[in-house]
Amino acid sequence: MEDVLNKYKTTKLNDVNIWFKAAPVTAFPKDGGACIKYKNLQIAVFNFERLNTWYATQNLSPEKQEMVLSRGMIGDYKGTPMIACPLHKKTFSLETGENLNGNLDPIAVYPVKIENDFVYVGFSE
Repeated sequence: MEDVLNKYKTTKLNDVNIWFKAAPVTAFPKDGGACIKYKNLQIAVFNFERLNTWYATQNLSPEKQEMVLSRGMIGDYKGTPMIACPLHKKTFSLETGENLNGNLDPIAVYPVKIENDFVYVGFSE
């Protein structure tokens, strides 16, 4: 499973070469997440409506090695938008991927944009 984890790499906005058209904004729950598939990656996309911001991360939990982060609870940790893994409650920054309450490696994060009521996720390939 370690090979799967290594496939996920953070993409910074300046490094985006491909904007993947994921789905209409209506396909994502308000103040929650859903999973999309891009090539061989599962990406968790979050509509953080309370902040009027969208986020995307890897869907793979780095501790349990399960594809579950899209089902986690989003919220705020000391002013940082975060996702809590539904399996072990470890929290990660939606902005940087940093583990906020432990010593796990960061998760991969990806830029998101909304155009014409569609969600696009940025990749650097």
